[in-house]
Amino acid sequence: MYTLKKSLGQHFLTDENMCRRIVESLPVVEGQQVLEVGPGGGAITKYLLQLPDIHFKAVELDREKVVYLEKTFPAIRGKLVNESILDAELPFEGQFRLIGNFPYNISTQIMFKLLEWRDHVDVAVGMFQKEVAVRIASAHGSKEYGILSVLIQAFYKVEYLFEVHENCFNPPPKVKSAVIRLTRLEQPADIVSERKFKVLVKTAFNQRRKQLRNPLKPLFDKETLQDPIFTKRAEELTVADFAALSHKMI
Repeated sequence: MYTLKKSLGQHFLTDENMCRRIVESLPVVEGQQVLEVGPGGGAITKYLLQLPDIHFKAVELDREKVVYLEKTFPAIRGKLVNESILDAELPFEGQFRLIGNFPYNISTQIMFKLLEWRDHVDVAVGMFQKEVAVRIASAHGSKEYGILSVLIQAFYKVEYLFEVHENCFNPPPKVKSAVIRLTRLEQPADIVSERKFKVLVKTAFNQRRKQLRNPLKPLFDKETLQDPIFTKRAEELTVADFAALSHKMI
């Protein structure tokens, strides 16, 4: 068999109904290219391998799991990349879809990797720590709405699909889990540049309790700062508001 490695944030999904439900949440068509992140013991991998007429690959950092997967699922041989998803190159030419029970200790970093790959990834389905899933999916006006919400929702529609009980895992995690689906927007937010947009959003939320005029003072001229929008707090602004402000930055 294989061992669990806490250092890699490994909690393996053992509930078969939940495994099928996660795979069914990823829409696929004939010829679809699909990348699984962190297959681990193959809980959802075995169902992905059963999907007809798709081009499948998986990225797994743990060498022991790679050996186990190749022995257990012969169909996966030649389709495994033994490295961290954070270091991985684009696995396919053209468009592909992403799925995974993401290691919770790097799930936020995986989202930033998705943003790097957004021109190639049109749909992604992932299981996250519930707190992170809620943050990604939250709308403006909620206390969970923050940097990750805005940066992801500028490019993807986010759907909070369902929650997964701790007893569905071995070992059971000490946190709640949830599955979300991200679908790339046909018309992403109109930002001036990704670099400026990130600076704007991060600066605004770093002092989220203050009126925007205070933290954003270095980013705008005095005249622009008189706009009433700067009397609001970061969580009150929509993604479109942040996008529009990015065009007025110094």
